[in-house]
Amino acid sequence: MVISDRPQATALGRARGAGIPTRVVGWDSFDTRAEFSAAIGRELETAGAEGVVLAGFMRVLAPELVGGLHNRILNIHPSLLPAFPGSNAVAQALQHGVKVTGVTVHFVDEQVDHGPIIAQRAVPVLPDDDLESLHARIQIEEHDLYPKVVRAFARGEITVEGRTVRWT
Repeated sequence: MVISDRPQATALGRARGAGIPTRVVGWDSFDTRAEFSAAIGRELETAGAEGVVLAGFMRVLAPELVGGLHNRILNIHPSLLPAFPGSNAVAQALQHGVKVTGVTVHFVDEQVDHGPIIAQRAVPVLPDDDLESLHARIQIEEHDLYPKVVRAFARGEITVEGRTVRWT
């Protein structure tokens, strides 16, 4: 199932085209993060979801939902975490003058962009990079790495001990 908080999300159309069920859970329909997260949780439960893959999801889920899916929510972030968590990571990398940034796939925990790191890829920052050019090169790595991690996760090939993640 594909769930989005935005009815116009491209992923919804792609899912429908592939015959995958979709749901929209609008952020604006709820007064609190906890209520929104509970609605997401109900959709996940109804779908029988064993894991969650976030992509372009710019919301922080309530601790109750995250805790109930401990090490079963994947997220991708456009930096080499723990550097530049939160929004605007690519801009932050440019502002700080780093020579290397990248992409991180991690488990979601109760803090923003903090959970155990599953995989990372480095992306050099070139002297003439701007926000668009750097983000485009990061996205190339994201689009290659994330499906590999998701497949390994779905096959049960990823284990977590504390903050250490291993692929078997």
